[in-house]
Amino acid sequence: MSEQERVLFVHAHPDDESITTGGTLATLVDRGARVTVLTCTRGERGEVIPADLQFLLDDMDALAAHRETELSAAMGILGVTDHRFLGSDNARWPEREPRRYLDSGMVWGADGAEAVDTLDPRCLAAADFGEVSADIAAVISELDPDVVVSYNARGGYGHPDHIRAAEAARRASDVYGVPFFAIEPDDLVSVATSSLSVDVSAELDRKRLALAAHRTQVDILPGGVEFALSNGIAQPIDTVERFRRVHPDRPAGTTPFSQQSLPVKLITSLLTFVIGLCIGAMLTVIHQLAVPIGTVAVPVGLIAGLVIVAAFVTGLRLVFGTRTLAGAAALGIMVAVAVLSIRSTGGSVLVPESLQGLIWSFGPTLIALLVVGWPQVPSRARDKIAVSTEVKGSLHK
Repeated sequence: MSEQERVLFVHAHPDDESITTGGTLATLVDRGARVTVLTCTRGERGEVIPADLQFLLDDMDALAAHRETELSAAMGILGVTDHRFLGSDNARWPEREPRRYLDSGMVWGADGAEAVDTLDPRCLAAADFGEVSADIAAVISELDPDVVVSYNARGGYGHPDHIRAAEAARRASDVYGVPFFAIEPDDLVSVATSSLSVDVSAELDRKRLALAAHRTQVDILPGGVEFALSNGIAQPIDTVERFRRVHPDRPAGTTPFSQQSLPVKLITSLLTFVIGLCIGAMLTVIHQLAVPIGTVAVPVGLIAGLVIVAAFVTGLRLVFGTRTLAGAAALGIMVAVAVLSIRSTGGSVLVPESLQGLIWSFGPTLIALLVVGWPQVPSRARDKIAVSTEVKGSLHK
């Protein structure tokens, strides 16, 4: 691996990272990737399974502290050395005082986890969405990950903290242009829709040990192939962990420019045309500039002018993903060249009838036709985790 892969996992509570992505975390670490686990809460309102630890339910801070030790043990088993809690100094938007996001709690319903009737204003699900997103964005900005991983739209099983973590992680990923992968449950639907399947059977022992470290939340059942949460329902320890690439919330074929209102489009196009006029006029004035090198007069003005025109028009096309602004700029440049090519009443001319003048008269037009006319090219994804519909033994670039 010529370049170290960087992957950020955003989880809601201690134990979530081991249940849904434990094998993938161990696999990435073994490959030499730089793996960061960002946990949003400390699980203060989690239920406690063992009878000898029931006393922790009487003190949220004590339960949180205990779960921190469980999480630290799981991280050590999986080999993750960079773990952070959302809102802490290393996972907080700059210039904001550190804060602690509390577990929102949940109750078991017919379709999985459900939100409680009254939310503590300090909890994750009640926190300002922009603040949560910004804190995750601060971590993304620091790490510059190749991929961000969190839950699907339902949060896996409906827990409000999972949903908030997934929505905020996806928003932050979209803003920074980082590919986002959603964790998908191991069922028939996810098998059909997942874009990446990771066979973690080689890391199953480490995953099982990491799950066992979360003793307050996870009960490893006899045989070691199943576990249960506080609801007592047995479920398999997955040997395949599935993920689905989630693309930004923008209709297919649209661009940032195409989503603007008509007045904004018109004003932007007009301003771009005026800028093109100014650039065209300036370059027309200097296009005859030549620098003697030995016995040859090098037309540096003409060369620089054509390069600037190509860079400006191409940049508009690539950045805004539209022909409209590139065309407006090109039109402005061509109008400036055409107007300044007209012989004045005094007989002077800025574009003489010479080879240099001929190239300048038609060069910007040809460049504009090429740039505006080329087909739309899909942007290249930044993710280094390859997309596959088949079960693979490892992650591939």
